[in-house]
Amino acid sequence: MKWKILIAIVLIIGAAAGYYFYNETIETNVVKTYETSKVIRNDLIKTVSATGTVQPRDSVEVSGKVTARIKEVLVEENDHVTAGQVVAILDGKDYEAKLDQANFTLTNARQKLERTERLYKIGAKSLAELEDAKYEYDRAKSAVELAEDDVNQTVITAPMDGVVVGEPKTPGTMAVQGSTNPTVIMRIADLSEKLVKAKVDETDIGSVKVGERATFTVDAYPDKTFRAEVTKISQTDVSNSWDTNNSTSSSSNNAVIYYYVTFAAPDEENLLLPAMTARLDIIVGQVHDALCVPIAALKTDAQGSYVERITKDAQGKDVAEKVYITVGLYGEEFVEVTGGDLNPGDDVSTTYKAETKKVSGGMGGMGGGHRMGGPPPM
Repeated sequence: MKWKILIAIVLIIGAAAGYYFYNETIETNVVKTYETSKVIRNDLIKTVSATGTVQPRDSVEVSGKVTARIKEVLVEENDHVTAGQVVAILDGKDYEAKLDQANFTLTNARQKLERTERLYKIGAKSLAELEDAKYEYDRAKSAVELAEDDVNQTVITAPMDGVVVGEPKTPGTMAVQGSTNPTVIMRIADLSEKLVKAKVDETDIGSVKVGERATFTVDAYPDKTFRAEVTKISQTDVSNSWDTNNSTSSSSNNAVIYYYVTFAAPDEENLLLPAMTARLDIIVGQVHDALCVPIAALKTDAQGSYVERITKDAQGKDVAEKVYITVGLYGEEFVEVTGGDLNPGDDVSTTYKAETKKVSGGMGGMGGGHRMGGPPPM
């Protein structure tokens, strides 16, 4: 009986020893799997995006300086006109009648002046009467000049070379003159050159400079890229929100601030039409043949910016090495490296996957087998 107890004790001790040696000899390797990208040399471009509207370089609204009904319109939409060309005629009967009356008054005033001068010379009229006659003559002469100008204003001429954009008003329409809300008879625009006027966010406006180049597309030609150049940057935001005396300025501190930027946009094929929406990429920085790493590979710590360069050890496992760098221009996907121990072709980590465990058995691993979990071998 005693020997059975002794055998049981030996088996228990052996099992405990096996479990201990299994845990002591288990090999747990942390396998880090990296996604990498190459350090490359490339041309790098930084852009600022904006949306704008195509406009003619010059345009004018043609209105009458007198109020009258439109008698004739001598041009149509899309017609080319030259400065001084007659484009419309207003009904001038009332103004011609006023001119006739003014001429009649002037004739009488001239005759009265001549008669008064003769009588003054022989002493039959006083100097005051002569001066009154001169005054009446001068006033009548001015009235004739004003009436003649009104008649002349019934003939509407083009103030500039250009193209009639939009349909002109039709004959019979009352053309009202005025400084606040005159009737626009037609619009003439110089379409030989186009502009794009865009709104740029305040966070980007500091990067934009006069002379910088841009590219843009319009919905009418989605596969065609047009060129542009910055010609003017407004010195005030689109709402003049800084002006506290302006009742129309934005009062919200949370409002997004935009500034107008004007671009010259060559259009040799005359494809761009006024009011088309232009989606611009403004080139605010550019370097050629720059040493670049993906932005996704860039990391920072208390010492600065760095990347993890990935190499292989003797067993072929990935090894990560911190390499501190200085950076320059940021593009959409890559950033310029201006300093640091990196070379083209180096592999840098862009992502890091979760750890996995590779387990090899201890005493139970004899014969080359590997176990993942389970009880210790008996």
